[in-house]
Amino acid sequence: MAARRGPTFRRRELGKELRRLREKYGYSTKDAAAAIESSESKLNRVESGHNQLPRVRDLEDLLDLYKVTDRVDREQLLALHRDSLSSDWYRPYRNAMPSGQTLYVGLESDATSMRAWIPQVVLGLLQTERYARAQFMAAKPVDERTTEFVEECVAVRMKRQEAIFGDSPAELRVIIDESALHRMVGGPDIMREQYEAIEKAAALDHVTVQILPQNLPTYRAFASFVILDFDAGLDSVVMEEGPSVMTVSDRRREVWKYTRKFDAMREGALAPAMTPDFLRRLAREIDDH
Repeated sequence: MAARRGPTFRRRELGKELRRLREKYGYSTKDAAAAIESSESKLNRVESGHNQLPRVRDLEDLLDLYKVTDRVDREQLLALHRDSLSSDWYRPYRNAMPSGQTLYVGLESDATSMRAWIPQVVLGLLQTERYARAQFMAAKPVDERTTEFVEECVAVRMKRQEAIFGDSPAELRVIIDESALHRMVGGPDIMREQYEAIEKAAALDHVTVQILPQNLPTYRAFASFVILDFDAGLDSVVMEEGPSVMTVSDRRREVWKYTRKFDAMREGALAPAMTPDFLRRLAREIDDH
């Protein structure tokens, strides 16, 4: 698989290195921000990969402050900066994304593998277009959104699926709580179509789907989360999704914590080979009703 290096990945690489250099020489974010006539909050967002460092002069000033004099080292960081300024595919849809999602979606495009747990609904990367639209339309009057906003949300969700179904797909392992599959979205025909879509995805060599039955007294996490792994040069990250915000962390302790959660549920879930029969049974139950 070719190395996956989008603008978001580059921003995080650059930000991570700038933070390492700042801490190495004992500068506070206030000191470093003053050197480029910026604010601490802006520099924090650059170091976390949320924001670009817009001017090459700012990077050069920071490298001078951090005593990076080696020509090769400087050129590598300047090249990272140039690559980080490219536009992400999701930029036209930023207004349709909750807080924190833009960083996550950019990293999702660069991940080589993903481990996901979703207790409420079907994972977005596996949703059919009709299922996604029905989900957003149900929330439309409550959240006071427009039809245009809903269509943008659906478009983003479908575009994101290229990470799994595109030319260079990431490996996906997902655990779905049985209750999410029973929860009616749109109507019986949409649910049957969704079950079929999950079964087709699970048949792919790089996709593994396990179902965690409701009647098993095993561990299950309350919140949705996804662990993203990368081919080289960047630490794994974990995303936890709340009601209106996504939080993304590359702290080793957080990644380990959610890895333990995922492994515990993976051990408690049905074997992947049982997923097709389980989904077909759910489809028959809908037909019977």
